Amino acid sequence: MNRLCRFAIASDLHIALPHTISPKPGFHLVEVSIPAFEQVLAHLEQLDLDFLLLPGDLTQDGEWDNHRWLLNRLEKLPFPTYVVPGNHDLIHPLGDDATIGMGDFAPLYQRFGYDNPQQLYYGCELVPGVQLVALNSTQFDPEGKQLGCLDEAQWQWLAASLPEWGDRFVIVMIHHNVLEHLPHQATHPLGRRYMLKDAARLRALLRANGVQLTLTGHLHIQDVAQTEGLTEILTGSLVGYPHPYRIVELWQEREQIRLDLKTYCVKSLPGWENLPELSRDWIAERSFPFMSRLVMGPPFYLQDEAEIAEAAKALRYFWPDLAAGDCTLTFPQLPLEIQAHLETFNATAKIDNQAIFRFQSP
Repeated sequence: MNRLCRFAIASDLHIALPHTISPKPGFHLVEVSIPAFEQVLAHLEQLDLDFLLLPGDLTQDGEWDNHRWLLNRLEKLPFPTYVVPGNHDLIHPLGDDATIGMGDFAPLYQRFGYDNPQQLYYGCELVPGVQLVALNSTQFDPEGKQLGCLDEAQWQWLAASLPEWGDRFVIVMIHHNVLEHLPHQATHPLGRRYMLKDAARLRALLRANGVQLTLTGHLHIQDVAQTEGLTEILTGSLVGYPHPYRIVELWQEREQIRLDLKTYCVKSLPGWENLPELSRDWIAERSFPFMSRLVMGPPFYLQDEAEIAEAAKALRYFWPDLAAGDCTLTFPQLPLEIQAHLETFNATAKIDNQAIFRFQSP
């Protein structure tokens, strides 16, 4: 075998300097964003990496100060880094004194993929024979409402460019999910906001051009989905349980491309010495409103307040355990119909954190 490259993926960093953190604690631990990222970089700098990929939500809420901190830190790395924006990086189309706008992102990150400061997408040959296609899925409607989709200029560029890279192994990096990672994610009220609205159109275009691999974030869970020849590696958030990041190796193996996937997690930080346990409990303690919405919606439609409260309490660890990947969820205290549905979230194969995948060579 011939190794093509070794790279890392860290997603949904939500970098937040202390003065940008809300005094009201949130669902995820943005309080550890900087020390966690520093620990990850300390590990990555010890490896013979070819590059680092960051698939969006680089900052907590698009703050100039947080973007500048991240830019300064990335410039010091001994390997190149490539980024795309997430929904938290561009919260207003025009920005203001506190937050960047759409026109600011590419000029800021010119050294991290954006060779054309006039557009929020790009292509780059990472190493010989391996092509990155970096897309922007954060758009706004005329009223300034945020959308998760591609704009028409991006579609035209993608349709024209993909055939030119037909002799390379193409990796597409985008923030929103292209494949479903939860049952009925594309249609469920709680899941569809994490899906690319025009995902079906993108899947069709990628298939037509022989693209087999996408990398995404946004949903804050560890998951690998495979559908109709497309594999999508979704990396969980560095500020959420289990605080994961990934190391990937690509190998040329005869007529195939072999991908070796391995997950690492931040285990301890100053003041958070038992980070996994504290983080898992942190989410569980704040899960009641989310779990209540889950059981009040499809397919359960619970209405009785006591039943809703009982189910939400029983599901307090549902999200962190799902976020860890390769999950086996059991809730024997819940009604059988709820148990049966929740079992559809269980992993059918243990591929979310460590696995080997093979793709057809271009």
